[in-house]
Amino acid sequence: MLLWAARNPWLGQRVPRLRFVRRAVRRFMPGERLTDALDAAEALRARGLGSVFTFLGENVTDLAAARRVVDHYHEVLDQVAERRLETEISVKLTHFGLDIDLDVAFENLDGLAEHAARLGNSVWIDMEGSAYTEDTIALFERSRARHENVGLCLQAYLRRTPTDVERLLSLHPAIRLVKGAYDEPAAIAHRARRDVDAAFVDLGTQLLRAMRDGHVARFIAGTHDVALVKRLAAAAEGLGLERRAVEVQMLYGIRPAEQRRLVAEGFDVRALIAYGEAWYSWYLRRLAERPANVLFALRQLLP
Repeated sequence: MLLWAARNPWLGQRVPRLRFVRRAVRRFMPGERLTDALDAAEALRARGLGSVFTFLGENVTDLAAARRVVDHYHEVLDQVAERRLETEISVKLTHFGLDIDLDVAFENLDGLAEHAARLGNSVWIDMEGSAYTEDTIALFERSRARHENVGLCLQAYLRRTPTDVERLLSLHPAIRLVKGAYDEPAAIAHRARRDVDAAFVDLGTQLLRAMRDGHVARFIAGTHDVALVKRLAAAAEGLGLERRAVEVQMLYGIRPAEQRRLVAEGFDVRALIAYGEAWYSWYLRRLAERPANVLFALRQLLP
């Protein structure tokens, strides 16, 4: 139901105006402005946590709008460098014009990667719905051939992902593995939680083995499931790697105590800070990922 609501344009125009919804969203994002995200990143740094910024939005259909998004990310890189934050950026290619023209999206990504490289920073490419998987991987391949500071998000619940990992190993990629948050059919994606968890561990182990063999530059477990993080850390140690070979990313505001505990145990942890006005679809997908998130949102109905 939540994933259906995330795709519904009528609800998308009306629900964000509701006060209790805006109150609930504040748990998962510090605000809608870049300055809100920067201030939150500084607070996280004081606790030993890094951060990743994503400016919310997707599926732009106007080249000028895509250009404004890219310009905003260039400003983000400059602001992060000025404040000397441990902050990377994560972008959606449909936010860069992928629905309009693949080459335009690539040019926008390419310029951003060059800017980030000059500042010693990295750019991550988010994975979107399955209709964009092949184009996203193809553009990552083009970009990674030119820039070592570009990473890619892969979704564990897609049945094609083990093959995609093998396809990318020759590029010595940086990979962030997530479970997946789009409503995909059973023909192309695992649907049961236990199957998704098993795929996540299997793929994480596959990536760690490739890291041991020198074929993967970075591996990030993008999950709030600490039990899965611990299983992957044990797999890393079994392969002769340090447990910190498993970097961890969680969303801002979710399981903050666990984030700090993982830092204390020696893991590199970053919080993904989302901001911007286009938060409706993103927020509902976050609710759909974990029942605890839904319960929190429902409590906002109370006075």
